[in-house]
Amino acid sequence: MADPPRSAVRGLTVPARARPAAAAVALLSVLWAAAPAAAGQDWTAEPATGGRPYVYLEGPPGTVMEDGVSVTNPGAEPLTVRLRAAGTARPVFAEDRVTVPARTRADVPFAVTVPASASPGDRSARVVVSSGGREAVVRVHVRVTGPELAALTVEDVRVDGRVIRYTLVNRGNTVVVPRLAVRADGLTGELLRRPARTLPVELGPGRSLELTEPWPDPPALDSVDVTLRVTAPGAASAAATASARYVPWAAATGTALALGAAADGFALWRGRGRTPDRPDRPLAQAGAQP
Repeated sequence: MADPPRSAVRGLTVPARARPAAAAVALLSVLWAAAPAAAGQDWTAEPATGGRPYVYLEGPPGTVMEDGVSVTNPGAEPLTVRLRAAGTARPVFAEDRVTVPARTRADVPFAVTVPASASPGDRSARVVVSSGGREAVVRVHVRVTGPELAALTVEDVRVDGRVIRYTLVNRGNTVVVPRLAVRADGLTGELLRRPARTLPVELGPGRSLELTEPWPDPPALDSVDVTLRVTAPGAASAAATASARYVPWAAATGTALALGAAADGFALWRGRGRTPDRPDRPLAQAGAQP
């Protein structure tokens, strides 16, 4: 039996009975290949030279450090982007508005100046590139060299029912990853003990962070001292304690009612036992005077 006749579509031979579907697929392929990339949709921004997750700069106080951001425009039209800096270390650009030609990568340099009075430690910054309602962020990590000090404190500890609230404060000049241990002691002994564990947070120099620690099964009736102890690599441990009283509402209400009833009874008893004043006596004395 002879093969059915074939039709060529962009160099492909297909059976005649499959011509409509094949022609549609081929037409879509042609249109896809010919369509330019949508401007403002496919562009990317990353650290210059590529292959780096972020920009890392290190130097002593009083220095100027330079690096750059690469913006790639794969589209068929020029792309205009805006650049701005954010964070504690501010990159400075020669121009904050750059036009990248079609199918081109542009390297945009920037500089970070470390003040002469800057203390050693870590700073963070971000280069925000925006165009067409879309933003891309390139992280910048700056380390000012010199003696490093890791110092961490825990403050404002308070117990709120089934939640322990507290604030961590980085009082050093390096980024720290805190470790937290929790202990609670009541009138009857130890109620809670959680060994030190690493918290899923990073705390920059001078920064503070409010956190909570769940306590799903606090005592029903007790006076409790809750102690939080924190530390970080290279830092001395620090602790803070807060007190709390747990009293069942039913018991508290009953005690208040009983005390109120006792007070009322005592007041009634005192009222019955007192001798009433005699208003006729001062009148008689007044009448006896000449």
